Amino acid sequence: MPVDLPLHLKDKIFEIKYDPDKTISKIISYFPFDELEKQEIVSILDDVAFDGFRSIFSNTVSDEKWNSTKDQIKKKFNDELFDIDHL
Repeated sequence: MPVDLPLHLKDKIFEIKYDPDKTISKIISYFPFDELEKQEIVSILDDVAFDGFRSIFSNTVSDEKWNSTKDQIKKKFNDELFDIDHL
């Protein structure tokens, strides 16, 4: 079942993967979530054991940096992903 996350978290997520039983198995973000963000997601999921956090990039960015560059990052990532299909 789709989860309803607040925009400030949803915006940082590249993909949510589900198990066959429709539970969330992985949340893949562009950059790693900080501990407070992880706690907020775990609380929304109502699953204290959830540990399926993954990220595309390993370095961390501040919210200020993310907000000022997110559109360029998303566009560049999607453009490069589409270029892979043409190889």
